[in-house]
Amino acid sequence: MHTAANPLMPIPGAIDPVPVPRAVTPREDGRADLMGLSRPQIKAMLEEAGLDAKQAKLRSKQLFHWLYHRGETDFDAMTDLAKPMRGWMAERFVVGRPQVVEAQVSSDGTRKWLLRSDDGQDYEMVFIPDADRGTLCVSSQVGCTLNCRFCHTGTMRLVRNLTPGEIVGQVMLARDALGEWPKGSMASANDDETDDTPQYTTDGRMLTNIVMMGMGEPLYNFDHVRDALKVVMDGDGLALSKRRITLSTSGVVPMMARAGEEIGVNLAVSLHGVTKDVRDELVPLNRKYGIEQLLQACADYPGANNARRITFEYVMIRDKNDSDEDARELVRLIRQFKLPAKVNLIPFNPWPGTDYECSTPERIKRFSDIVFEGGISAPVRTPRGRDIMAACGQLKSASEKKSRAELDRLAAEKQAALG
Repeated sequence: MHTAANPLMPIPGAIDPVPVPRAVTPREDGRADLMGLSRPQIKAMLEEAGLDAKQAKLRSKQLFHWLYHRGETDFDAMTDLAKPMRGWMAERFVVGRPQVVEAQVSSDGTRKWLLRSDDGQDYEMVFIPDADRGTLCVSSQVGCTLNCRFCHTGTMRLVRNLTPGEIVGQVMLARDALGEWPKGSMASANDDETDDTPQYTTDGRMLTNIVMMGMGEPLYNFDHVRDALKVVMDGDGLALSKRRITLSTSGVVPMMARAGEEIGVNLAVSLHGVTKDVRDELVPLNRKYGIEQLLQACADYPGANNARRITFEYVMIRDKNDSDEDARELVRLIRQFKLPAKVNLIPFNPWPGTDYECSTPERIKRFSDIVFEGGISAPVRTPRGRDIMAACGQLKSASEKKSRAELDRLAAEKQAALG
């Protein structure tokens, strides 16, 4: 049930209804949080606070560097600002981070954080270390718009969209925890720096990749996700290449082209079924945007090519979508639409209340072999973080067990809202 603060409203065009994006909750002390803001937005805030345009432009550039390149939260440590200016900024602004409610570490090194917003809403993020990379799984919503039946997050009601600051804040918090910011402080404006090469220390793998695969459907929070990722990709700040960022969607077809044009990151699609009946059950958004419509949108995705293939996420569920026939149909569909694609086969990760079971290892291998024989890469993803409910499809801020009747009722409510 949506409260008056989160009424349903249609977005112009052929887009499904989503909650109105929340304005940032004003702080009790009256200061404004700079986290998640771009340089033009920081400049505008400085002008609004009283600086002239020339001063605001210079200070916004300095602040952007300190916030996103250095990870600094204390204005007093921003040594290229005159002391009076540091005090002036500290009176008016703050550089925030999400509140950490709980931090867990899996036996395999995966980390999960339960975070809380200023208005008391909980959401999660996960860091997955590998030998050659470190991937942060970032959430875009509190709860989820959709009701994918294999996914724990899908059993939650959508509370609201996360703001750009809350999305970028997850990346900043992860870098804090990994000890990744350049050591030392920036020299003053009057000093010559002999070596500005960042020196990193980490207590694990350095964060190298981001996947928008946490809680929520990113394309139902498009503006905030776009603005946040532009900050993350800015070369003067976090400077993460768009080639190292992947946005995952369950198939919000009308927004996919805009994602390619306005964000330009890699695309992953939660497919999970190759027939209408099965995908209607597992990913009910399929009833609105069918498989062929979705695959055509993938074929039209800007920038997709053999060097930047589209990833199809495919959760392996016993006796549901894991037959030899399903594997052959998957190959046929990818060939039919001439898609530069790879398939990630994901062993189903159990959660309280689900009726589904994971396919056997032998069945998963057989499925993978068939897809590989069809000329399409189909590696099997090793489950990570299962012991702390951090694996794919397990994220949920409150892990209570719902009855089948409750799950069915919630799914029906969500489907009615989506139309």
